[in-house]
Amino acid sequence: MSYLSPKEFVTKMIDAGESKVFMSTRDTLIRAYMAGAILALAAAFAVTINVQTGQPLAGAVLFPVGFCLLYLMGFDLLTGVFTLTPLALIDKRPGVTIQGVLRNWGLVFIGNFAGALTVAVMMAIVFTYGFTTAPNPVGVAIGHIGEGRTVGYAAHGAGGMLTLFIRGVLCNWMVSTGVVAAMMSTSVPGKVIAIWMPIMLFFYMGFEHSIVNMFLFPSGLMLEGNFSIMDYMIWNEIPTVAGNLVGGIAFVGLTLYSTHARTAAKRNAHVAMVPAE
Repeated sequence: MSYLSPKEFVTKMIDAGESKVFMSTRDTLIRAYMAGAILALAAAFAVTINVQTGQPLAGAVLFPVGFCLLYLMGFDLLTGVFTLTPLALIDKRPGVTIQGVLRNWGLVFIGNFAGALTVAVMMAIVFTYGFTTAPNPVGVAIGHIGEGRTVGYAAHGAGGMLTLFIRGVLCNWMVSTGVVAAMMSTSVPGKVIAIWMPIMLFFYMGFEHSIVNMFLFPSGLMLEGNFSIMDYMIWNEIPTVAGNLVGGIAFVGLTLYSTHARTAAKRNAHVAMVPAE
């Protein structure tokens, strides 16, 4: 059977979280770096499709190729470890501590950022012929994305910050659903299909993904986007990371764990059949 029951794949989630907590610093950084770089290339690919076709849905349909590649190669995104590693702590796996979970998150953040920034620099060079000309249409579009999703939120004050946070929550609700859904299958086609659907949804809906933004905003700054580094950090990256954390843990990790790994006792059939007086 290529399908695992919910109880089986939730056990895989806990095992994966435990494995990531105990992974060496070197391997954690390498896997996070490659995940950030591949996802950044997928984001550049999707924006290019949007600009050249004028159809945002086309970019959203094809963007998940990056997620599929990095998942199948065993690389790690911050959004995924936000969901998986806390489960090993909650399940009281031997040796798993809060410090270990936070260490993993910190290393994955650094690796993801480094990988995404590397691709941001490379693509900025491509879009400007080595910074010798003005950005091409795709580069201009990336600059405008950076403006709209930083100062665009800031223009709405507290309401903009709340919207940004909620978009971060919704994003990792979908992204982590894709990561977890891939564990349902033991076949490559099954994993790809399971990943593709929620990732396509999040991208088309414009939800905020902290690692995608690690590419879009630094490259936007290099491509004449009218916003600052502080705009990016305060009005995007920090609230997005917080939203991604809540979305992954609250709506994916804890819900699946609580109902499939710690299933409540079933109701007594005899009691359930007794009519209420």
